[in-house]
Amino acid sequence: MGALAPYASCGDIWTNPPNLRREQRLLELRHEAERHGRVTAGGIRPRGAPFPMASPDTGYYGIPLLKQHPWTWEIPLYFFVGGAAGAAAVVGAIAHYTGADPKLVRDARWIAAAGAVISPALLVSDLGRPERFLNVLRVFKLRSPMSVGVWTLLGFSGGAAAAAFAGFMRDRYGPSLPLRVLENAGQAASLAFGLPFSNYTGVLIGATSIPVWNANAGNLPLHFGASGASAAVGLLELMGHHKNRALQAIGLGAAIIECWEGWRIESRELSGLDPLKHGTSGTLLRAGGALSGPVPAVLRALSMATSKERSRSLRRWASVSAVAGSLLTRMAWLHAGHVSARDWRQPLEIP
Repeated sequence: MGALAPYASCGDIWTNPPNLRREQRLLELRHEAERHGRVTAGGIRPRGAPFPMASPDTGYYGIPLLKQHPWTWEIPLYFFVGGAAGAAAVVGAIAHYTGADPKLVRDARWIAAAGAVISPALLVSDLGRPERFLNVLRVFKLRSPMSVGVWTLLGFSGGAAAAAFAGFMRDRYGPSLPLRVLENAGQAASLAFGLPFSNYTGVLIGATSIPVWNANAGNLPLHFGASGASAAVGLLELMGHHKNRALQAIGLGAAIIECWEGWRIESRELSGLDPLKHGTSGTLLRAGGALSGPVPAVLRALSMATSKERSRSLRRWASVSAVAGSLLTRMAWLHAGHVSARDWRQPLEIP
C-alpha cells in the first residue's frame, strides 16, 4: 500500500482543480463542439505561443525582432578600401585609354592593386576562417548582393593585380606581346568590375532588414560610389597629381554629390532615421559628410581662384579631408546599423 500512496490524492484533482476557471472554460468548449460540431470562441492563448506572442514590445520569446550585424572593424575598412580601389581602377583605365599622364595611370593601378590585396584579407579576417570565403564562391546568385559582391571582388582583384603587374614588368624589362595581352585584359577587367566594386556595399547593406539601411537603399549605392571616387581622387592628388584638371573635376563633382546626400538625410523626418542624426552615429555621419562634402567642395572652389602655391595647399587639404570623410562615412553607417537594430521598437514605424 505504501507504493500506491502517491496516487491516493489523484481524485482530488477533480474536486479541487488548480485552476477552476480554466477547467470550466475547457468544459464549455467541449460542450459547444458536441452541440454544433465546431468551436467559434477564441479559446485560451497558451503562454509563450509562437507568433501571436511576437510583437515590437515583447520581441520573440524575449529575443529582439532584429539582430545586430556581427561585423567588426574590418568591414568599414573593407568598405573604404574597396570604394577607393574600385574608383581608382576606373580612373586609371580611362586615363590610359585617353592617353593621359603615364604616371597617373601607374599610380591609379597601384592603388587598385593594393585594394585588391587588402580587401580580401579584411573580408577573410572578419569571416574568421578562409574556407568560409571559399564557401561563398560555390554558387553565384544574381539576386544576392553578397554573392554578386564576392564574385565582383574576385574579378576585380584578378584584373587589378594583373594590370599593375604587367605594367611594372613592361616598365622594367620592356614591352612584349604576352605582357601587352595581360595588361590589356587586366585593365579591361578592373574597369568592368571597378565601378560595381566601389559601390556594391551600398546595395549590400540596403538589402537587409536593418531599418536605417533599408530606408536609404535607393541612394546608398550613389552615396558610397561618390565617397569612393572622392577618396580615390584624394589619394592620387596626395601622390603628386594635384595639377590634373580631370581629377579636380571628379573630386569637385563627388563633393557636390556628398553635399546633396547630406542635405537629403537632414531633410527627411522619420523616426527610424534617428541614428543618422543623433548620438555617436549621427555625430560620425555629420562629421564624415562635412569632410567629404562641403569642406573639399569649398577648398577646391577656392583653389581655382588663388595663386599657384596657395592652390596647391588648398587641394592638398581638400584631398586629406576627402579621404578622412570617406572613411568616417563608412564607420558611421555601420554604427547607425547597430543602433537601428538595437532599438527594435522603432523600425516598424518606417513605411
